[in-house]
Amino acid sequence: MRKVALTGLAAALGVTLAGCGGSGSGSDKSTVTLWMYPVIGDQAKSQAFWTKVEKDFEAKNATIDLKIDQQPWDGRQEKVTTALASKKGFDLVVLGPDQIPQYAQQGALAPVDDVVAPAKASFLPNALTALTMDGKLYGVPIYQTVTAPIYNKKVFADAGVTDFPQTWEAFKAAAPKLAAQKVAILDYPGAPEVGLNQSFYPLLWGNGGSVFAADGKTVAFNGPEGVEALQFLLDLQKLGGLPENAATKKNDIEGGPLAAGKTAVYHAATALQATQFGAAIGDDNVGVGLPLESKKKVAFGIPGGLVLAKHSPNAEAAKKFAAFLSSPEVSAELAKESGFFPARTDVTVPGASPVVQEFAKSLEYAFPGDTHPMARQVMALIVPEIQAALLGKKDAKTALDDAAQEANTLLANGG
Repeated sequence: MRKVALTGLAAALGVTLAGCGGSGSGSDKSTVTLWMYPVIGDQAKSQAFWTKVEKDFEAKNATIDLKIDQQPWDGRQEKVTTALASKKGFDLVVLGPDQIPQYAQQGALAPVDDVVAPAKASFLPNALTALTMDGKLYGVPIYQTVTAPIYNKKVFADAGVTDFPQTWEAFKAAAPKLAAQKVAILDYPGAPEVGLNQSFYPLLWGNGGSVFAADGKTVAFNGPEGVEALQFLLDLQKLGGLPENAATKKNDIEGGPLAAGKTAVYHAATALQATQFGAAIGDDNVGVGLPLESKKKVAFGIPGGLVLAKHSPNAEAAKKFAAFLSSPEVSAELAKESGFFPARTDVTVPGASPVVQEFAKSLEYAFPGDTHPMARQVMALIVPEIQAALLGKKDAKTALDDAAQEANTLLANGG
């Protein structure tokens, strides 16, 4: 999830951007401007895909001039905030669930329930829920990400573990067997740059915990569920089940211990990382599991939502394009090119590999995380305390209590 800027729209009032949506001068066409981000990593493929989307849509909608402005991820939040404040820049923009609440509360976004209504039953329920606020849908889902465990079949077999362990208890039972082969069962990445969504949080959520209390005024990660999740890691560590540098390790596959056969499982990997893993150890040796379970299965995954600016002078034309981009045909092609997943259940991705098909099984467990305007700031306070626990400087409860004290102070002071 991307960092939610604390700067309000009012702070950006007076700043203007070129390229605003609106009717072209001297033209009967309605202009719709979309800010799109590099969800397709290959620049040439991205350019080709969006050029085709623009051409195909305009061929079916002769009265609409579509402009797809490809933007970089860097500075995204600040630029979107400025555009919404100045009411210029775009009609549509792709945002995640962590960004929408701030702008919806400020009245800068228009609901888009009517766009998905004709095919609502075909969208992933989790995707719609993640993009809904106060009973209104503020983003049309155009793709969905998800994480899942990837593992080395060979090291499990060599250790005499025939079935991939699905639960915490099964993990702890298998850890000594792999440790005897000098393999740590869990490739846990404790480095701050990884982000807790792909390290600690899936364990917290899977144990029934949450980062924030229901009212958002305090944190809840230091409750029994969170302490048990951190203790699970410490228990694995004692069993030789974590790499020695778990507190500072990144989640890089290429050149990392997972690809080298020194660790067995990364519990919150992306499909791209699974592909990299296969290139390193052979596709036949790569397994994809369902999310690890304590009390329930939870996988981190967020939908990309096509969001409509409240100020758009051509809202109906923009909605036509949102419907087009989220259609089964276009969703399938976007998924194929991006490596993400469709946000619909009625879409078959052309040429999807067996690994991708296995990842898709975790879509029903996708959770976008605890959305909160200060989610990233709180995460930054938790990371060093988890590192302290992994380094043996604090026990699980003390580490999370210390992080909670700082986080609650931050929330009370409004950042």
